[in-house]
Amino acid sequence: MKFLRALYFSVFILSAVTLMQACKAKKIAQATPVAVTETPAPITATPAPVAATPAPAPTPAPVEKPNYSFANIQFEFNSGILKTASYPIMDKAAAEMKKDPSVSFALNGNASAEGTDAHNMSLSVERATAVKAYLVNSGISVDNLTVKGYGDKKPVADNATEAGRVRNRRVEIKKQ
Repeated sequence: MKFLRALYFSVFILSAVTLMQACKAKKIAQATPVAVTETPAPITATPAPVAATPAPAPTPAPVEKPNYSFANIQFEFNSGILKTASYPIMDKAAAEMKKDPSVSFALNGNASAEGTDAHNMSLSVERATAVKAYLVNSGISVDNLTVKGYGDKKPVADNATEAGRVRNRRVEIKKQ
Protein backbone atom coordinates (compact mmCIF):
# COMPACT_ATOMS: atom_id res chain seq x y z
CA MET A 1 0.00 0.00 0.00
CA LYS A 2 2.83 2.37 0.76
CA PHE A 3 4.22 1.54 -2.58
CA LEU A 4 1.04 2.63 -4.37
CA ARG A 5 0.88 5.84 -2.45
CA ALA A 6 4.43 6.64 -3.34
CA LEU A 7 3.72 5.83 -6.96
CA TYR A 8 0.66 8.08 -7.09
CA PHE A 9 2.56 10.85 -5.35
CA SER A 10 5.44 10.55 -7.85
CA VAL A 11 3.08 10.65 -10.81
CA PHE A 12 1.34 13.69 -9.32
CA ILE A 13 4.58 15.59 -8.84
CA LEU A 14 5.86 14.67 -12.26
CA SER A 15 2.61 15.87 -13.88
CA ALA A 16 2.70 19.15 -11.97
CA VAL A 17 6.28 19.85 -12.98
CA THR A 18 5.55 19.04 -16.60
CA LEU A 19 2.56 21.34 -16.62
CA MET A 20 4.57 24.11 -15.06
CA GLN A 21 7.21 23.80 -17.70
CA ALA A 22 4.65 23.84 -20.44
CA CYS A 23 3.09 27.01 -19.09
CA LYS A 24 6.42 28.63 -18.58
CA ALA A 25 7.42 27.92 -22.15
CA LYS A 26 4.48 29.84 -23.56
CA LYS A 27 5.27 33.44 -23.97
CA ILE A 28 2.74 36.09 -24.61
CA ALA A 29 3.26 37.54 -28.01
CA GLN A 30 3.49 41.28 -27.93
CA ALA A 31 2.32 43.36 -30.78
CA THR A 32 4.98 45.45 -32.32
CA PRO A 33 3.92 49.06 -32.11
CA VAL A 34 3.35 50.62 -35.49
CA ALA A 35 4.22 54.24 -35.80
CA VAL A 36 1.23 56.16 -37.09
CA THR A 37 1.98 59.34 -38.83
CA GLU A 38 -0.78 61.62 -39.88
CA THR A 39 -0.50 63.66 -42.97
CA PRO A 40 -1.82 67.12 -42.31
CA ALA A 41 -4.71 68.11 -44.54
CA PRO A 42 -3.83 70.80 -46.99
CA ILE A 43 -5.02 74.18 -45.85
CA THR A 44 -7.33 75.75 -48.32
CA ALA A 45 -9.03 79.06 -48.01
CA THR A 46 -12.76 78.63 -47.70
CA PRO A 47 -14.86 81.56 -48.73
CA ALA A 48 -16.84 83.26 -46.00
CA PRO A 49 -20.44 82.08 -45.94
CA VAL A 50 -22.65 84.34 -47.96
CA ALA A 51 -25.56 85.63 -45.96
CA ALA A 52 -28.64 84.61 -47.81
CA THR A 53 -31.02 87.44 -48.28
CA PRO A 54 -34.21 86.49 -46.49
CA ALA A 55 -37.20 85.95 -48.68
CA PRO A 56 -39.72 88.70 -48.22
CA ALA A 57 -42.49 87.73 -45.83
CA PRO A 58 -45.67 86.94 -47.66
CA THR A 59 -48.04 89.82 -47.38
CA PRO A 60 -51.32 88.85 -45.81
CA ALA A 61 -54.34 89.04 -48.00
CA PRO A 62 -56.14 92.30 -47.50
CA VAL A 63 -58.94 91.95 -45.04
CA GLU A 64 -62.21 92.37 -46.81
CA LYS A 65 -64.47 94.87 -45.11
CA PRO A 66 -67.78 93.44 -44.00
CA ASN A 67 -70.85 94.25 -46.08
CA TYR A 68 -73.61 95.04 -43.63
CA SER A 69 -76.33 95.75 -46.16
CA PHE A 70 -78.43 92.65 -45.65
CA ALA A 71 -81.59 91.74 -47.50
CA ASN A 72 -84.72 91.45 -45.41
CA ILE A 73 -85.47 88.04 -43.96
CA GLN A 74 -88.96 86.95 -45.04
CA PHE A 75 -91.58 84.92 -43.14
CA GLU A 76 -94.78 83.09 -43.95
CA PHE A 77 -98.17 84.58 -43.09
CA ASN A 78 -98.89 84.59 -39.33
CA SER A 79 -95.69 82.62 -38.61
CA GLY A 80 -92.31 83.00 -36.92
CA ILE A 81 -90.78 80.33 -39.16
CA LEU A 82 -88.22 81.47 -41.73
CA LYS A 83 -89.02 81.03 -45.40
CA THR A 84 -86.68 78.57 -47.11
CA ALA A 85 -85.53 81.36 -49.42
CA SER A 86 -84.24 83.26 -46.34
CA TYR A 87 -81.59 80.68 -45.39
CA PRO A 88 -78.95 81.84 -47.91
CA ILE A 89 -79.52 85.43 -46.76
CA MET A 90 -79.04 84.36 -43.14
CA ASP A 91 -75.86 82.41 -43.99
CA LYS A 92 -74.40 85.44 -45.79
CA ALA A 93 -75.34 87.70 -42.86
CA ALA A 94 -73.61 85.36 -40.39
CA ALA A 95 -70.47 85.22 -42.55
CA GLU A 96 -70.30 89.03 -42.76
CA MET A 97 -70.93 89.45 -39.02
CA LYS A 98 -68.04 87.08 -38.22
CA LYS A 99 -65.59 89.39 -40.02
CA ASP A 100 -65.81 91.85 -37.13
CA PRO A 101 -67.09 90.25 -33.92
CA SER A 102 -67.10 93.61 -32.10
CA VAL A 103 -70.03 95.01 -34.09
CA SER A 104 -73.54 94.81 -32.64
CA PHE A 105 -76.76 94.44 -34.59
CA ALA A 106 -80.43 95.18 -34.08
CA LEU A 107 -82.86 92.56 -35.35
CA ASN A 108 -86.00 94.51 -36.17
CA GLY A 109 -89.08 92.32 -36.50
CA ASN A 110 -92.08 93.47 -38.53
CA ALA A 111 -95.52 92.18 -39.45
CA SER A 112 -98.15 92.91 -42.05
CA ALA A 113 -101.38 94.70 -41.10
CA GLU A 114 -103.55 91.59 -40.66
CA GLY A 115 -104.46 90.86 -37.05
CA THR A 116 -104.57 92.97 -33.91
CA ASP A 117 -101.81 95.33 -32.86
CA ALA A 118 -100.93 93.11 -29.89
CA HIS A 119 -100.76 89.99 -32.08
CA ASN A 120 -98.62 91.74 -34.72
CA MET A 121 -96.26 93.06 -32.03
CA SER A 122 -95.88 89.57 -30.54
CA LEU A 123 -95.39 88.08 -34.02
CA SER A 124 -92.72 90.64 -34.93
CA VAL A 125 -90.75 89.86 -31.73
CA GLU A 126 -91.10 86.12 -32.43
CA ARG A 127 -89.67 86.63 -35.93
CA ALA A 128 -86.71 88.67 -34.67
CA THR A 129 -86.05 86.01 -32.00
CA ALA A 130 -86.05 83.28 -34.69
CA VAL A 131 -83.40 85.23 -36.64
CA LYS A 132 -81.37 85.68 -33.45
CA ALA A 133 -81.48 81.92 -32.74
CA TYR A 134 -80.31 81.15 -36.28
CA LEU A 135 -77.40 83.61 -36.03
CA VAL A 136 -76.34 82.36 -32.59
CA ASN A 137 -76.37 78.78 -33.91
CA SER A 138 -74.16 80.03 -36.76
CA GLY A 139 -71.53 81.28 -34.30
CA ILE A 140 -72.53 84.90 -33.70
CA SER A 141 -72.27 86.06 -30.08
CA VAL A 142 -75.64 86.50 -28.40
CA ASP A 143 -74.24 89.68 -26.80
CA ASN A 144 -74.01 91.31 -30.25
CA LEU A 145 -77.68 90.87 -31.10
CA THR A 146 -80.66 92.93 -29.91
CA VAL A 147 -84.25 91.95 -30.67
CA LYS A 148 -86.87 94.63 -31.36
CA GLY A 149 -90.44 94.24 -32.50
CA TYR A 150 -92.34 96.93 -34.41
CA GLY A 151 -95.54 95.08 -35.28
CA ASP A 152 -97.10 96.63 -38.37
CA LYS A 153 -95.90 100.17 -37.54
CA LYS A 154 -92.97 100.31 -40.06
CA PRO A 155 -94.22 98.92 -43.38
CA VAL A 156 -91.97 98.99 -46.45
CA ALA A 157 -94.85 98.32 -48.83
CA ASP A 158 -98.58 98.97 -49.06
CA ASN A 159 -100.58 96.65 -46.80
CA ALA A 160 -103.59 97.00 -49.16
CA THR A 161 -102.12 94.38 -51.54
CA GLU A 162 -100.95 90.81 -50.87
CA ALA A 163 -97.58 91.55 -52.52
CA GLY A 164 -97.10 94.49 -50.14
CA ARG A 165 -98.11 92.45 -47.09
CA VAL A 166 -95.62 89.70 -48.07
CA ARG A 167 -92.81 92.28 -48.16
CA ASN A 168 -93.85 93.61 -44.72
CA ARG A 169 -93.52 90.17 -43.04
CA ARG A 170 -89.82 90.57 -42.40
CA VAL A 171 -86.87 91.04 -40.08
CA GLU A 172 -84.33 93.72 -40.89
CA ILE A 173 -80.74 93.39 -39.64
CA LYS A 174 -79.23 96.80 -38.86
CA LYS A 175 -75.76 97.64 -37.60
CA GLN A 176 -75.95 99.53 -34.31
